[in-house]
Amino acid sequence: MASVAFLGLGVMGYPMAGHLRNKGGHDVTVYNRTKAKAEQWVAQHGGKLALTPAEAAEGKDFVFSCVGNDDDLRSVTTGPNGAFAAMKKGSVFIDNTTASAEVARELDEAARQAGFSFLDAPVSGGQAGAENGVLTVMVGGDEAAFDKARPVIDAYARMIGLMGSAGAGQLTKMINQIAIAGLVQGLAEGIHFGKKAGLDIEKVVEVISKGAAGSWQMENRHKTMNAGKYDFGFAVDWMRKDLGICLAEANRNGAKLPVTALVDQFYKDVQDMGGKRWDTSSLLARLER
Repeated sequence: MASVAFLGLGVMGYPMAGHLRNKGGHDVTVYNRTKAKAEQWVAQHGGKLALTPAEAAEGKDFVFSCVGNDDDLRSVTTGPNGAFAAMKKGSVFIDNTTASAEVARELDEAARQAGFSFLDAPVSGGQAGAENGVLTVMVGGDEAAFDKARPVIDAYARMIGLMGSAGAGQLTKMINQIAIAGLVQGLAEGIHFGKKAGLDIEKVVEVISKGAAGSWQMENRHKTMNAGKYDFGFAVDWMRKDLGICLAEANRNGAKLPVTALVDQFYKDVQDMGGKRWDTSSLLARLER
């Protein structure tokens, strides 16, 4: 059993922290910007509540975070009452936020100077993956810190991989989002085309999903897409945030992402349609409007 803190109890963080407590058996202290959510978590899972990130992190072996963006991450780490000021020597900070590689490298350097380790560890698998404890975790950072943290991360993960030095986890997550964007647009166009052609979409997917066109998105989203239901999984607002990170990094490293840039604009159209909180499969709604 390890002494653990978890900062950020959103759609992903709430169940992830729960797995650390219940499946991992760890002593967990939680912090959330909205105190009521932390109180709810403690009432459900036990553990302790802290009023600041620093209070949560004090004396802990491992501190996890899962917040919204770079600014939120800086706020809970190096901001006023941030966790970094309270981290003990030799501890490990594991960040599950989808953020930039730049902020990951910045925080890794700050952690090294203070005598503890930082791992950027964004996740994939969506809300269902978090709730079921089967997330894929892409990690950047020091190998020794990774080896120390891996058994703890395992409480909410199905796959954990060390991708390289600081920032490599975030860069891998960018590739994940780039691939998803193209897949979902292709699936949306395929379903749209099939409907216009008068085909039975269920029969079509039953056949093509067993061939080269098959994907997680097809298997898990085609039924709800066909029914025009978009309240499952990862929200459009968050996907646009992630794609913005991808496109900014591409500008820095010279990568060409024409499809990603186009799908990002398609998601802007979905936002303009009122679909900010719809899931990413709502690209079909844009074609059917």
